[in-house]
Amino acid sequence: MAHTPKHTKLQRDERGFSLVTIGLSLMALFGATMLAIDVGMLMWSRTQAQVSADAGALSGATALVFNSFTDRSASGPAVTSAINTARLNQVQGAAPSVIPADVTFPINPVTGLNDQVQVVVHRTQARGNPVPTLIAAFFGMDTADIGATATAAAYPADAATCVLPFTLPDRWEEHTRCGTGTCTWQPTDTFEMFARQGQHYNAGPPLAIQDVYHPPGNPSVPTTGYNATRDKGLPLVLKAANGDQIAPSIYNPWAIPGGTGADYYRANIGGCNTTIVPVGTLLAPEPGNMVGPTQQGMDELIASDPGAYWEEAPGCNCVRGSNRAVSPRIRPLPLYNPERYARYRDSGRSGPEFEVVNYLGFFVERMQGNDVIGRIHPITLRVTNPASPYVGAFASAIVLVK
Repeated sequence: MAHTPKHTKLQRDERGFSLVTIGLSLMALFGATMLAIDVGMLMWSRTQAQVSADAGALSGATALVFNSFTDRSASGPAVTSAINTARLNQVQGAAPSVIPADVTFPINPVTGLNDQVQVVVHRTQARGNPVPTLIAAFFGMDTADIGATATAAAYPADAATCVLPFTLPDRWEEHTRCGTGTCTWQPTDTFEMFARQGQHYNAGPPLAIQDVYHPPGNPSVPTTGYNATRDKGLPLVLKAANGDQIAPSIYNPWAIPGGTGADYYRANIGGCNTTIVPVGTLLAPEPGNMVGPTQQGMDELIASDPGAYWEEAPGCNCVRGSNRAVSPRIRPLPLYNPERYARYRDSGRSGPEFEVVNYLGFFVERMQGNDVIGRIHPITLRVTNPASPYVGAFASAIVLVK
């Protein structure tokens, strides 16, 4: 029998090859583990960063609406709200870095206004707060940079729910007090287009000096209507309609779709009717004397947030003491087109016609006899088509753009 040399046996011996295979497999498994753990962690960090940026952008846009639309300074409410809210949303257990330079106000290509708020959040080496890795650190990658960007916008709103079941005329140019290029307006004014014949209006020639109304929605003709920045905090004393006078202090009850009658009317003041009422809706008047139901509904509404009050002071001019983030006593109040109503009234046709052209945010302070006492307040409502904004709307809709 031939003798096989020992070194030849060793060359053919495969008993140790399994150790090599196991070693290589462990390396591959280790690499896969690193990929699964660190990549998953970094993806989750990126999601958290996006949540932080989204929250900051939405908060900044909200501050534009409720606090100041014009103050875009580093210490202004829009910038500080965006920063503080973004930092509240942690990324891998730590607040991201957000400084005033990370909050900008791009021009909205749809509205042409700088009504957008863009926020960039950082957990990066450059900001001194990168995200630490776990397994990848063994391969020389101790940290990773994570960041995110979000943009929110305050779009003009054109629809509402929880609408109060009475309506006011939108604001107009009062031409009885026109100076050089300007016309003043007061809540005690009345809208006049045509001369009276005895106790009635006629549809003949308009007054030589007539009041003028331009509704929202026309980019080429600025609206004369209420403005959330200019009119914030303006007190209004609302009286029930008695006749056909058009005045900012006179409200007309109307029937929200879905029901009629005093009980339904009262319930829609004290509570929230979720029916969506878009701009352009023609409001049907609520028949009968609604002074009593108005008083009862207002009592219920005030009782829902009894501690809320209006504070007229520097840095505020706002609602304090509410038991909610936004007081339920701040309600959308539909505004009708005073010119359309005047033409309808003066044509001799029976019954008024109220066309919703805008929404006013109204904080109900109290009842004084049969009068509703309140303040104009910014409000966020709905937008039906962000691609075609309702230019000049009083209310805004906070929308996350990207």
